[in-house]
Amino acid sequence: MSMENIVQSTIEFVRQHEAWAVPVVFVLAFGESLAFISLLLPATVILVGVGFLIGESGIAFWPLWLAATAGAILGDWLSYSIGFRLKERVGHYWPLSRQPTLIPRGRLFFERWGIAGVFFGRFFGPLRAAVPLVAGICEMPLLTFQIANVASAAIWAIGVLAPGAFGLKQLMEWM
Repeated sequence: MSMENIVQSTIEFVRQHEAWAVPVVFVLAFGESLAFISLLLPATVILVGVGFLIGESGIAFWPLWLAATAGAILGDWLSYSIGFRLKERVGHYWPLSRQPTLIPRGRLFFERWGIAGVFFGRFFGPLRAAVPLVAGICEMPLLTFQIANVASAAIWAIGVLAPGAFGLKQLMEWM
């Protein structure tokens, strides 16, 4: 099964089973933010597609936003915890062992930007899950980490869901 098939199948599942939209969005956001899983999961593309379902079908936006935010917060928190516990040994585990530049890139980004790096790291592809891991490795204080984590997760969730949810409605009104 190709990535395109996974994306289409997941979006179609949410379309047909709207009651499952909240848990599906939570799991996708969690996986997208988790250090190991995010490298394998096309969650952002699926979440943007779910955003279009919101605009198209009338699924409520705020419960999905809350699910995406909570999943992203928990995924980053778990990544931070893994980094805090395993330190540099984390790079020896698959799939990070196959991506040897990811942790050093995340470390440079984190060391340069600190809390702002944790916040903005969520918005940059592979750094999304590497920066929280590195923040844990570097022993960033948990409260400082969580402030950036929660704030960026709330904004990121709007960024992936709102364009489809509200953009489609706006486009239809203009036409």
